[in-house]
Amino acid sequence: MPRGQKSKLRIRERRRQAQVEPQNLGVQRAASTSSTEFIRGCIDEKVLIMVYYLLYKYNVKEPISKVEMLREVIQMCKNHYLEILQRAAEHMEMIFGLDLKEVDPYRHIYILVNKMEASCDTRLRDRIEIPKTGLLMAVLGVIFMQGNCASEEQVWEVLNVMGLYKGRKHFIFGDPKKVITKDLVQENYLEYRQVFNSDPPYYEFLWGSRAHAETTKMKVLEFMAKIHNMAPTAFPSLYEEALRDEEERAQARASAKARIAAWARARSSALASSSSHSKRF
Repeated sequence: MPRGQKSKLRIRERRRQAQVEPQNLGVQRAASTSSTEFIRGCIDEKVLIMVYYLLYKYNVKEPISKVEMLREVIQMCKNHYLEILQRAAEHMEMIFGLDLKEVDPYRHIYILVNKMEASCDTRLRDRIEIPKTGLLMAVLGVIFMQGNCASEEQVWEVLNVMGLYKGRKHFIFGDPKKVITKDLVQENYLEYRQVFNSDPPYYEFLWGSRAHAETTKMKVLEFMAKIHNMAPTAFPSLYEEALRDEEERAQARASAKARIAAWARARSSALASSSSHSKRF
């Protein structure tokens, strides 16, 4: 074949390759995107399953182990175990008010801890239902951030952002208005009262007695700061108030312990005196 003809053929072949290669690259990119989307979809599904698994474990009061999670939930997604667990733990905290704590770092054993701690006078009573805890912490946070008293409108502004609306049933909380104005009020976690002389009636929320007993301003501030992806110190005045609340609680506990110790000593002394008196007779 003449040289000129060969040269023309090589040029044509290069042009053809130049046209084909971008097409192949496009196909490869599409395949890669499709594969990535499939993996993300699988991870999202596993996160949802993990949330239900953790909630089940909490309800039956069983510890959670890494071995069981890998076997029961993660299965073929072992390379994404940490991401799935982290995201599920965030959902458990923000939605249900439950913290995932590792109690055995060697065997990777976890437990779920309710953010609301039962006080001495409520331990024997039914605890707050799990789905309500996250909602309650959010409402308590709004109240605290609004100067310890929030209008109903201010509370609903925040709940709307969370996807909760007055008169619209929620797949987890049911009727949110009933939960915050009746259920949590009857359980003494919230106070819901009409503002004096308001016409038309105007309502506001305050912390209830059980909220004061079972959580602290610092815990609620930490919860709200996490929702806003900020540190508690980003709210200076609220942080200082929360610190004062912690100090006052510590002093109250110390005073209570001192009173109990004094009572115990007085009782012991009285019993000893009574016993000595009986022996003389």
